[in-house]
Amino acid sequence: MDKPKLHSFHIPVLGIGYSIDTPIKVACYGISSVISIMDDELIEKMRAYHSSQFGYIYEPINNTETDYRAKRITAYLNLVNDIVNFQVMQIRNLPFNEDNDLYKYFELLPIESPLKVMYLEINAMKEGNEKLELQNKLKSLIRPGAIDVNVMAKVDSLKADKDGNLPPVEFSDALSAFRGFANSNLDSSIIFSAGYNPRLYNYVEQFNDFFPDENNRLKKKIILKVSDFRSAMVQGKIFAKKGLWISEFRIESGLNCGGHAFPTDGLLLGPILEEFKNKRAELSKELFDLCNIGIKEKNKSPFISQPHLKITVQGGIGTSNENEFLLEHFVLDGTGWGSPFLLVPEATNVDSVTLSKLATAKKEDYYISYASPLGIAFNNFRQSSAEKQRQERISKGRPGSPCYKKFLATNVEFTDTPICTASREYQNLKINELKSKNLPEEIYEKEFNAITEKDCLCEGLGTAVLIKDNMPLSHNLNAVTICPGPNLAYFSGTFSLAEMVNHIYGRINLLNSLYRPNMFINELNLYIDHFKKRLESDLSLNPKQIKQLQVFKNNLMDGIEYYNDLVNYFKKESSQYIAIMKAELDKAANILAMSNFCLQTA
Repeated sequence: MDKPKLHSFHIPVLGIGYSIDTPIKVACYGISSVISIMDDELIEKMRAYHSSQFGYIYEPINNTETDYRAKRITAYLNLVNDIVNFQVMQIRNLPFNEDNDLYKYFELLPIESPLKVMYLEINAMKEGNEKLELQNKLKSLIRPGAIDVNVMAKVDSLKADKDGNLPPVEFSDALSAFRGFANSNLDSSIIFSAGYNPRLYNYVEQFNDFFPDENNRLKKKIILKVSDFRSAMVQGKIFAKKGLWISEFRIESGLNCGGHAFPTDGLLLGPILEEFKNKRAELSKELFDLCNIGIKEKNKSPFISQPHLKITVQGGIGTSNENEFLLEHFVLDGTGWGSPFLLVPEATNVDSVTLSKLATAKKEDYYISYASPLGIAFNNFRQSSAEKQRQERISKGRPGSPCYKKFLATNVEFTDTPICTASREYQNLKINELKSKNLPEEIYEKEFNAITEKDCLCEGLGTAVLIKDNMPLSHNLNAVTICPGPNLAYFSGTFSLAEMVNHIYGRINLLNSLYRPNMFINELNLYIDHFKKRLESDLSLNPKQIKQLQVFKNNLMDGIEYYNDLVNYFKKESSQYIAIMKAELDKAANILAMSNFCLQTA
């Protein structure tokens, strides 16, 4: 069913706007990437922009049209697909003897790619008819990277019309975004992230492209972003019983990633990957059996043979040795490299001011915040213009943001109609309530900061692309929110696409001079910090909370023990590297051991 892989990595979704047109920039080189389809207003602007850039006729889809959100998404994805296919056709028509995009396509491939092997063999041949024939055959094998899309499952509000009437549920944010992808001409995957949404999951089975055709092929596939094996099994079964196959489980580090952070109960990435490795065949077989039963119940043709279940990982990968170890030791199908590509203007959309700040940032500039109105931990950047704007609004006595798009408007604490906790309306109401409590100053300040920490993500995460491409700003708002993972602290400067790809494959090294522990150690330290904050957040922990923290700590200790064994498999690392890593594991274990007293006396 699946064609041979071109690259061993993909570029995950990056905010709302940072990867919104990344496929147009990298897919023609065989690199897969992911578009956020959350913001249909931004998507419509991007369709107008790229239609103009590539000479396509643009007909606006106004927000007065029925189902405009889904129609906008479908039209944009179709345009992106047309542009990428045109780019690939152009590359196939280029000569082999020049420094051009055809040369770039093959030079970027990893050495183990079958196409790269064939390319090098042909290059070594003498000129003649045989070489020309093989070059033409090689050109015919060129294909683009996947144009995948991402939907945050929990971002699924149902907006009332001007008369206060709610539309049918299929017009909710997540369902209409999904429908936009389902109705597109893409032959690719949709990634569901950020939690379980029964309404959305039930909706998928209404679209035939997600069921196998007569050739055992899926036109459109489902990828689930998960944090652990249990989540994969539970959600996989939900889909399988509907006759829907999960083509890939995309495992993401709970804390060592960009965007929203979803920490586990102390389960670390290494042990999680080990469980997937050991139980992958069992998982695949169980889901396959359930899936075919579900398909037959719908009177559709079942799979002829069991499709391949892909397992990939992302979050905090920083070196070629780490990338290679993950692929080989855990038998993975691929890795995701996200935040480092924010420093690659060829691939992503970061405005020049923000890019300059990222390129020279310090480690402490990257931090976990609670800026997200979803109430979920959010990776943030201290030097962003959005953070500066938030502070200025507070100092002027006008905290909060205007709320136009309302994708995250879910709070009904003070109003009948849901509003966003980052909005000026909500924060004014909440602060007035806080003032009425006459709290001690220290407690008041803590509560005030918790309220005003929330910031608008709907606008801020899409602003950079508008600035970069000199497009009209949305509602005249120019503050940029950016959410890189902490791993970006080890990269400084800006890079070409070729440089970043060569770094991933170990052909060059782009890390800065800052000491960088192994990715597993970085994640472990983030979890220990998270554990300590939870331990210190409330001095009056109840027995249930103490038990939860003890489970969290035990999982961390088990992870440390696992890593002490895993380092023996690091064949490409030096003895000094391994000795330092073991010392870091011992240090982490000692820190956790010291928490016993706190748990016992809480």
